[in-house]
Amino acid sequence: MEQAADTDLDATPRRLVCRGANGVELVADAYGDPGAPAVLLLHGGGQTRHSWRGTAAALSGRGFHAVSADLRGHGDSTWDPAGDYTFGTFRADTEAWCELLGRPAIVGASMGGLAALWTEGSRSAEALAPACRALVLVDIAHRSEPAGVQRIIEFMTGRPEGFASLDEVADAIAEYLPHRPRPDNLEGLARNLRLGEDGRWRWHWDPAFMDRSRPRAGEEFERFTEHARRLTMPVLLVRGKMSDVVSEEAAREFLRIVPHAEYVDVGGAHHMVAGDRNDAFAASVVEFLERHRS
Repeated sequence: MEQAADTDLDATPRRLVCRGANGVELVADAYGDPGAPAVLLLHGGGQTRHSWRGTAAALSGRGFHAVSADLRGHGDSTWDPAGDYTFGTFRADTEAWCELLGRPAIVGASMGGLAALWTEGSRSAEALAPACRALVLVDIAHRSEPAGVQRIIEFMTGRPEGFASLDEVADAIAEYLPHRPRPDNLEGLARNLRLGEDGRWRWHWDPAFMDRSRPRAGEEFERFTEHARRLTMPVLLVRGKMSDVVSEEAAREFLRIVPHAEYVDVGGAHHMVAGDRNDAFAASVVEFLERHRS
């Protein structure tokens, strides 16, 4: 579970809806002027659009139209009727948002970054123009560390029976993220869960998303490497300096594969960079995107 810290904001976002692959309804929160340059924010696996609230506020405050979308099967986006959570469907969803928003910049964390990387690499291989004008990959690259990925998988699949209370959820997150204070905003925490008819809380994503038959990024290393080689738009790789998912070695390898890419290593941050150090993270992303507004 890639749970990010919630941020209390005064701004009330607008709700946007987009139709993705297999008829899935995709839901997003939009901040700022719709006529401003758009930034599409794609969260990581197991998160919801609410994980980007602080980043979206920072972007809208600097004159961007920040759109934080729930991935298919996550949050308020509908579950795929066939349990299809392959990279091809994520590509179709990403392209649908990009068409609606008019070639936005994309900021993608973990699974959201993989969706963007797969989209742009595939489009380039098909001689199609880029769907986005700039790409920010947040603690994800062409390859990941197996141990770090396995830790996420074990947490996401570890409580299929759910939780008896939000306090129990907060305890579980504190155990999973010992470097952070225990979550005390249970109302904010509830945005990332759903309350079942049995009175138990479960994560707000389709269990089919974690089906073992679904292709994993680690199994597609060579294809993601080729996708990375094909990137032509401005690229920023942001790594959490204490990440166990993207190593310093993998980051440096990515920069050799994508020589025009820029790189920021955020001190004090683990895999969920925005949740750990949103101040430093947002400042780096805003500075990069301001140089690539059009």
